[in-house]
Amino acid sequence: MLGLLMVAATPNAFAQEVAAAAPAANKGDIAWLLVCSALVIFMTLPGLALFYGGLVRSKNVLSVLMQCLLVFSLVAVLWVLYGYSLAFTPGNAFVGGFDRVFGNGLTGASMAATFTKGVVIPELVFFVFQGAFACITCALIVGAFAERVKFAGVLVFTVLWFTFAYAPMAHMVWFFPGPDAFTSADAVPGVLAQSGFLFAKGALDFAGGTVVHINAAVAGLVGAYVIGKRVGYGREAIKPHNLTQTMVGASILWVGWFGFNAGSALEANAVAAQAFVNTFLATAAAVLGWTTVEWIGKGKPSMLGAASGAVAGLVAITPAAGFVGLCGALVMGALAGVVCLWGVSGLKRLLGADDSLDVFGVHGIGGILGAVLTGVFAAPSLGGAGIWDYVTETALPEYDIAAQVWIQLQGVGVTVALSGTVALISFLVVKYTVGLRVNEEAEREGLDITSHGEAAYEN
Repeated sequence: MLGLLMVAATPNAFAQEVAAAAPAANKGDIAWLLVCSALVIFMTLPGLALFYGGLVRSKNVLSVLMQCLLVFSLVAVLWVLYGYSLAFTPGNAFVGGFDRVFGNGLTGASMAATFTKGVVIPELVFFVFQGAFACITCALIVGAFAERVKFAGVLVFTVLWFTFAYAPMAHMVWFFPGPDAFTSADAVPGVLAQSGFLFAKGALDFAGGTVVHINAAVAGLVGAYVIGKRVGYGREAIKPHNLTQTMVGASILWVGWFGFNAGSALEANAVAAQAFVNTFLATAAAVLGWTTVEWIGKGKPSMLGAASGAVAGLVAITPAAGFVGLCGALVMGALAGVVCLWGVSGLKRLLGADDSLDVFGVHGIGGILGAVLTGVFAAPSLGGAGIWDYVTETALPEYDIAAQVWIQLQGVGVTVALSGTVALISFLVVKYTVGLRVNEEAEREGLDITSHGEAAYEN
């Protein structure tokens, strides 16, 4: 009772004591994450839009730009309405709850955990950083069925897939109560019980190999099958209309990806530096890998191949960026360049789908390769960081490559199953409501004029 009376008599002093005890965000971390958020936004607008826009025919370039811009804007709004809450608040192992719907509680005073005990960032910073991830993931999908899809169909599909595939995947892979919850070894089971399904299993995904790339690529491949091939595909020449534009887009993606990967450390620290350098090296190695094999196989190295190789390297290093050493990053990048070249050629022929801009061949195959190799090159014996123990704040003394690769494969399997199922149902819902595909006449004339009443280039 005496204690209660003392608190009641000195409320200001008590409030000051509580404020002093609460961890304060570091201004350097805040600045870094805001810059990284802007870089991730820059990846979509204009990076991805230009990359995709250059790859389609001139009669469809504005339609792809419009899809990127509107999908980005739509998902940004959905993110604050309910997406962030479903992804990053406590719920169950598969999806979050409703604590942050309509931005409830998202103020300058609310703080979010990082990966270090006692270190926080403003939740608004975490909100916008992760929101930019959600936006580009949904925009990636449109490349798989470009040049033949209804604009309204793209938007309705985006709402459905974002709600039932992206938000649950983000929760399963990335949600946990924070490092401060790991107070002792005895507390670990209880903390993992509150975490996302794949996080609790120990799946490693630093910046979105499963959540972003495999997730989007599988949805795109399903869309390519359901919507069907473009008119004239396999019989007429369907060539990129502006590879200069594609090169500019790929370069913007590379620059923006430093924010994507290094920002995923959530702090301006050595892990961010590791992710930054790995992104630098793996991408360069992938360009060289793709170009070399293409040069040997076709006799000439192409600009399209080099740009595609860059994206392949970026995709592959994404899940591993903060976990692997420099040589591991080089090997992963080089392998990604070679394997993704096969993904857009040999595998594409085997699949028989008209994946217009090779979303699955690059993001799907690169994402799967990166996710699996993360389990290999995260090993301390190969220069990796190992598995982090939040109780002791050190790496675990032992690392089993085979066991970790098996966990990584489970993460890939869950992503493929969830995204594929949600995408198929969503496309069918769209097909039998607003419609999925434009008619043949509109497709031949081009979506710029028939869907948007504009032309990218005036004669």
